[in-house]
Amino acid sequence: MMLQVIDLFFDYGSTRILEGIGARIEGGRVLSVVGPNGAGKTTLLKCIVRILKLARGSILIEDRDATCISRRELAKYLGYVPQNMPAKIPMTVFEMVLTGRKPYLSWRPSEQDLWITANILHEMDIQDLAMRDVEQLSGGQAQKVLLARALAQEPRYLLLDEPTSNLDLRHQLEVLDMIATLVKNKGIGAMMAMHDLNLAARFSDTILMLKEGKVFSIGTPSEVITPKNIREVYGVEVAVRRDNGYPHIQ
Repeated sequence: MMLQVIDLFFDYGSTRILEGIGARIEGGRVLSVVGPNGAGKTTLLKCIVRILKLARGSILIEDRDATCISRRELAKYLGYVPQNMPAKIPMTVFEMVLTGRKPYLSWRPSEQDLWITANILHEMDIQDLAMRDVEQLSGGQAQKVLLARALAQEPRYLLLDEPTSNLDLRHQLEVLDMIATLVKNKGIGAMMAMHDLNLAARFSDTILMLKEGKVFSIGTPSEVITPKNIREVYGVEVAVRRDNGYPHIQ
């Protein structure tokens, strides 16, 4: 099971944002995309889920050209988790997660749709929030609800845009632990745009480092998170030591 990004280009007007990107997301593994602000992390995810249109290149989902897949069917393959909860949505947590069943709905939710929604709330340990208005959620709760909505799609791949943004350390670790467990237990492939290199190193199988819209380095966390790479991409001098087997920036 694999999603492949092949020689991807994206332009915003006359400005080239992404150039020649190549990567793959495999089932049961986590790929984190890192790089400075403006490197193209979020843009790459939005290109894959077809929020943005490629200038050139291909995205293959299990050898199928993603551009030939209807949006309804694409939503059965790809679960997208944005950085923030959409503003001013008058619905409960249960209703929000149920919207993840849209690719499967006919004119009304079936018993199976309702059961899957309730089961995901239980799996994510947010069943006590089911009737709460989504506008009343904390940052950590909202992130879990967005992840639950994506899981309700029963996707083969998760694409998460800065899943730890605006969270304190405890909630960052909680959300990333949850993602890692889901990937392992369900065999889902995951791509995460990450700004924290230490968290990316700890929770990723592969790291893709971008610089100015191009792939600068790709490999295991130990291969990518090095003083030389960080100096050349971020322009800062750091020391990198090993912490429980993971590279850790001091």
